[in-house]
Amino acid sequence: VSKMFSIRRAATKMGARPANNNLQIIPSRTFAIHKLKGKLAEMIPVVQGRLNTLKKEHGDKVLETVKVNQVIGGMRGMTGLVYETSKLSATEGIRYRGHSLDEIMKMAPSFVEGGSPAPEGILWLLLSGEYPNEQELDDVVIDLKERSYIPEETIELIRSFPKNMHPMTQFSMGMLACQSMSTFAQHYRAGIAKNKYWEAMFDDCINVVAKSSKVAALVFNNIYHDGKHLPEFLDDKLDFGAKYAHMLGYDSEDMYELMRLYLVLHMDHEGGNVSAHANRLVGSALSDPYLSFSASLNGLAGPLHGLANQECLRWYLEILDKYGKHWNKDDIVEHVHHTFDSGRVVPGYGHAVLRKTDPRFTHQLEFGLTHFPTDNLIQLVNACYEVIPELLPKIKPSIANPYPNVDACSGALLMHFGLNQFDYYTVLFGVSRAFGVMSSLLWDRALGLPIERPGSVTVEGLLEKAK
Repeated sequence: VSKMFSIRRAATKMGARPANNNLQIIPSRTFAIHKLKGKLAEMIPVVQGRLNTLKKEHGDKVLETVKVNQVIGGMRGMTGLVYETSKLSATEGIRYRGHSLDEIMKMAPSFVEGGSPAPEGILWLLLSGEYPNEQELDDVVIDLKERSYIPEETIELIRSFPKNMHPMTQFSMGMLACQSMSTFAQHYRAGIAKNKYWEAMFDDCINVVAKSSKVAALVFNNIYHDGKHLPEFLDDKLDFGAKYAHMLGYDSEDMYELMRLYLVLHMDHEGGNVSAHANRLVGSALSDPYLSFSASLNGLAGPLHGLANQECLRWYLEILDKYGKHWNKDDIVEHVHHTFDSGRVVPGYGHAVLRKTDPRFTHQLEFGLTHFPTDNLIQLVNACYEVIPELLPKIKPSIANPYPNVDACSGALLMHFGLNQFDYYTVLFGVSRAFGVMSSLLWDRALGLPIERPGSVTVEGLLEKAK
């Protein structure tokens, strides 16, 4: 059976809808979404049972020792969270529900034969652990379109933001402004039972994903296109990734495919990174998904998290500015040495967990070399990959991972299409991350995970414990 699924049924159904792109849809949704919720209703008691057995039979078991350096060093490497949707391996990279990215690229549904995985299909995978069939995928495409409604007052709010306000600030505020539509907040105020939290959370989590791209596009147009209106769709045949690209003003099939790939590769990266953990931490206080996702975006905006792809692209552009388009590998070696001599590191190389080339980098580079192999910047990325992993250990023998991560290629791909608004790149990351953190947040409530409250210690207290 081909993994390429059609959205023609979705397009036909959507074609009958009114032209108003912001028409609010009642939350009855599609059959497949009800089926997904029913599937979760069957899965959740099973996983809850395992968790309760684990607490009862092994609750006092010591998992590992904690070193002083881990307490001081941001809890790096400490096991401290239950996170269902993904797990990062030092040797294989990220796995979504146990599926490696290599497998997902081969097995996940796509809209183009042999093309990028459908983000809607990976959302289904993150929530349920299974790939959707064709009908289910088509229905999710429809459902996300219907849920993307943004109130007019929120649209006007975003258009009122100063043009010099950072795109991530606008994105976070725009998503936060949608919080009045939270079904979880409404049900919680009405006194919903604890074992029903996840059911009330379900609509919110799907809605946050659906609205994220439209809010992000409004932000893009507010800053870079003087607040122009988003296009209306009389017969909308576009899936989530393609429609997001279209709302940004990009309409080539290659850009649609890149957007789908970008969204899938950046969706989730287990629970300890800043954006995932911020979402989970805020959600543990029973803050609704809009509040949690805004917190996630605020963490993602930090220079040590979501801004890395910008720094990597700037580093490549330094090479082009210095050596021109006829650079060679000796120029790359020289620039790497210059970077270290200046007290900097080579951005896009190394990773806190991985000890091999990030598969997300590999799939992005393959996309670039397949779709536009003569692009000078893509060729530079490829040449750096051939040079830098061998060079870095010679310059700094203590380096644990000299291999490229996801940030070493994503900016170059976006530049090919003329998307050169560097400050906006993290917004793209944030739209993608919505799929992962919302799926995880739903499972947090389904499993009844408590509010996070780790202990803390002063420096003097730590000294006493260490003696």
